Amino acid sequence: MKRSFPLILPTFLCVCFFLASPAAAQTGQFRYTVIPEAPRPGEPVTIAVGAANGVRQAALMADGKRLSRAAFFSVPAGEGKLNFMAAVLTIPSTARPGMAQIVVEGKNGTLVEVSIQIADRDFVSEVIELNPVLTGIRTDPDPQKTVESEQLWAILSRTGKEIYSTGAFSPPVSSTRLTSFFGDRRVYKYSNGTSDTSIHAGIDFGVPTGTPVNACGPGRVVLARFRIVTGNSVVIEHLPGVYSLYYHLDSINVDEGAIVNTGTLLGLSGSTGLATGPHLHWEVRVSGENTDPDAFIARPILDKDAILGRIGY
Repeated sequence: MKRSFPLILPTFLCVCFFLASPAAAQTGQFRYTVIPEAPRPGEPVTIAVGAANGVRQAALMADGKRLSRAAFFSVPAGEGKLNFMAAVLTIPSTARPGMAQIVVEGKNGTLVEVSIQIADRDFVSEVIELNPVLTGIRTDPDPQKTVESEQLWAILSRTGKEIYSTGAFSPPVSSTRLTSFFGDRRVYKYSNGTSDTSIHAGIDFGVPTGTPVNACGPGRVVLARFRIVTGNSVVIEHLPGVYSLYYHLDSINVDEGAIVNTGTLLGLSGSTGLATGPHLHWEVRVSGENTDPDAFIARPILDKDAILGRIGY
């Protein structure tokens, strides 16, 4: 993939939570915690509360607008411990700096609001030149592309009930060579002289065709098929609303509906679909929102011990 860096676009880096304590907060009998305490935009935020509080969803609000949301789901705490409710949402990479709120909602309205301060982050800018074939894949109207997009969105916006994975993710390939990063601000230059912009939703590993691609964590395969834009593609559901995606594979080694573990061979890397060369595009979505995959490597999705300690169970 051809890369250049003509400019650096400012966007937003740090989020600080103002809670009653660094670990947890309490409003009356309502105890809750937010992990991590200072997430960056693009990273997942886990919100946990006691199961008896009747929570339904968490929403990130700023300037009167909802930026992201996630449904709560029940988490078994283990033998002799009370279950709790958790929601995982993402601070969008496009969030503006300034004050925002995480609003925890129940059946009858708002239960608690958590104030946050969003600061700045810089993302890389890159220019990608496409030949006539790739220009056509991206720009030509095609009803099948619309069908495939709607099918994928129906999957990524679904919140199930199964919890397959609670630990940290593992990288899907052994290589650490990256050709694009999460949140890159992209300019596509088409062969007809026009251009377009987008934000890169995942991480691109620069690996040769035939490199083994493995599941980053336990889960269920919810998509394993060829798509026009993303080529041979695999999508895994890990827990309610959290999915990992693997694009441009040369071949697929799993079937839809299969249960996989960390390290299960999903297929071999390639350059199918809209790809300027062999690589693996690895992506994570949380309630449909683009999320930085590196954040899932850095910490567990659901750190039960930390959550239970903070909410006093």
